[in-house]
Amino acid sequence: MHTHIIPENMPNWTDKFGYGDFIYLQHHKPGFAKMMKGNQFFREIEANCWDPELRINEYAQFNTQVQVVCTIPVMFSYWAQPDDCLALSEFLNDDIAQLVEKYPKNYIGLGTIPMQDTDLAIQELERCKKIGIKGIQIGSNINDENLSEDRFFPIFEACQELDLAVMVHPWNMMGFKNMTKYWLPWLVGMPAETSRAVCSMIFSGIFERLPNLRVNFVHAGGAFLPTIGRVEHGFNCRPDLVAVDNQVNPREYLSKFWVDCITHDPKMLQYVLDLQGSKRVTLGSDYPFPLGDLEIGKFIEEMNLPESTVEDIFCNSTLEWLKLNKEDYL
Repeated sequence: MHTHIIPENMPNWTDKFGYGDFIYLQHHKPGFAKMMKGNQFFREIEANCWDPELRINEYAQFNTQVQVVCTIPVMFSYWAQPDDCLALSEFLNDDIAQLVEKYPKNYIGLGTIPMQDTDLAIQELERCKKIGIKGIQIGSNINDENLSEDRFFPIFEACQELDLAVMVHPWNMMGFKNMTKYWLPWLVGMPAETSRAVCSMIFSGIFERLPNLRVNFVHAGGAFLPTIGRVEHGFNCRPDLVAVDNQVNPREYLSKFWVDCITHDPKMLQYVLDLQGSKRVTLGSDYPFPLGDLEIGKFIEEMNLPESTVEDIFCNSTLEWLKLNKEDYL
């Protein structure tokens, strides 16, 4: 339920819009492309970032038939002018919708929306619903603003009304410019970003006001679950700072949202299962990127977990999060 994909061919958005560091691809050799950020090299990716048949074959090695696909977070472009971000979002969402239509037994789509403009975001949400997309992927912050900001609430409200799931992915990591050495933004910043998103949504009362909103926080919820004791203690000892908008103990929200299983550590996954229960832990891989699970599900199969727990992680919890029927993919 956590894989990334990008169209093989895209316009040079920087040239098209006349500004900014939008991502586009330079196909410099067979099976590879350079992701360019404006005129600067960002990273090299392989064909499994865009080739649907190659992805299906690679997944077959791990006895996995269905992939939930969403764009690469660097494509969010929340910093862009809203109309331009909408045009980019439409392009990406149409590509995913066409993929799902062509391979209905292999792909499920999550869309992206221009979160920096509430009205346009809801407009694209409604269109996502019409073209068969089952939910959206959003960033852990929107141009450094927490998800608790009032202007984002109507978007979450629309997700509940439209019955669209939400996946929260870390991006635009706090302190990025001050800790670039040792890959710290990805090793330290990403877990903190996800905890930031969880805490923002809990403490602002979003889950109280929208009890049917289905949210999945990737990378096993980041640093939130390992630090729930500290978060709860802060809530109890300084309610004047923490419990200003919601008086419900943050521990009460365990198992009320989903997280994926990407821990890279069996003991940590067992801890996550103990807190969340297997019905709220989904199979994530972050495929096809190296910081993800490179052997999808292997360490879970080696944990001697009950068969029902493995089935929940590998299938049932994702089906519930997205409100899908297994039979539709057989």
